[in-house]
Amino acid sequence: MGYPQYRPRRMRKSALLRSLVRETHLSVSDLIYPLFVSDGRDVREEIPSMPGNFHFSVDNLIKEAKEVEQLGIPAILLFGLAAKKDELGSEGYDEQGIIQEAVRAIKKERLNLVIITDVCLCQYTSDGHCGIVKTKEPEFEIDNDQTLKILAKIALSHAHAGADIVAPSAMMDGQVRAIREVLDKHHLSDIAIMAYAAKYASSFYGPFREAAHCPPQFGDRRSYQMDCANVEEALREVKLDIEEGADIVMVKPALAYLDVIYRVKSQFHYPLAAYNVSGEFSMIKAAAGRGWLEEKQAILEVLTSIKRAGADIILTYFAKEVARWLKA
Repeated sequence: MGYPQYRPRRMRKSALLRSLVRETHLSVSDLIYPLFVSDGRDVREEIPSMPGNFHFSVDNLIKEAKEVEQLGIPAILLFGLAAKKDELGSEGYDEQGIIQEAVRAIKKERLNLVIITDVCLCQYTSDGHCGIVKTKEPEFEIDNDQTLKILAKIALSHAHAGADIVAPSAMMDGQVRAIREVLDKHHLSDIAIMAYAAKYASSFYGPFREAAHCPPQFGDRRSYQMDCANVEEALREVKLDIEEGADIVMVKPALAYLDVIYRVKSQFHYPLAAYNVSGEFSMIKAAAGRGWLEEKQAILEVLTSIKRAGADIILTYFAKEVARWLKA
């Protein structure tokens, strides 16, 4: 006895009926909202290439965090803008640094938010690189081992300030193990690590580098970020980070790497984040501003595709807009 012929056109008759059989559901609880923290008071400066995103001083960051909480977004990711930069990125691990101050201030408000902090050097080094520069010439080289020590110091200072999750993004070999070891040594085993496990050398980071004041002053980051042509390498990187103690792994960027997200989720079945990065955000904003596409539908389509590919968590600058739409 054969099965009756399936007629998908039946599902087109009713939006309510279509929603009942929808396979992928985007939720506010899937979202993390990235925020940029700067020195000073009463600072709320819009980032030109990222409309609707701002540099916040700590006092205004608290107001923003309260709004994020009210929208039901479960977590924020903090990036700091250093007041002073040097070759070692020392403000990154200063107990009175901008991120440490911001975390303490938000924690004092007892908001129902998970606080995640970016652990990298690019915002704090005078050269804008994610690690300590070993040589510039004849061949550009990062000192991986020295960088690991500093990344561990940064993560520890964030954890002492009250961060719930630290997120190493420098793409240094062994960074997760170095951070996990120092956290455990200081009885901070409950601090989770969200590892930028597969972070590609991408052209989609331009607006972020403006926002974080961190373009490299010489060379580029291709020696320590991944080649966009490689997926097997991404799988190896993810495997290593899991073995080193990562609690969540990440693919970045998201939209141009949906296949990588799918492969990582299929192979490891591990908590997976995907970063819908600044360039992906700004492309849609720019096109929508010119009337070339319908903004809301484009945003929801993109984020749904990231979820459909396998991401459990989506870091996105659209988080507040999407939260309002989904709650409406």
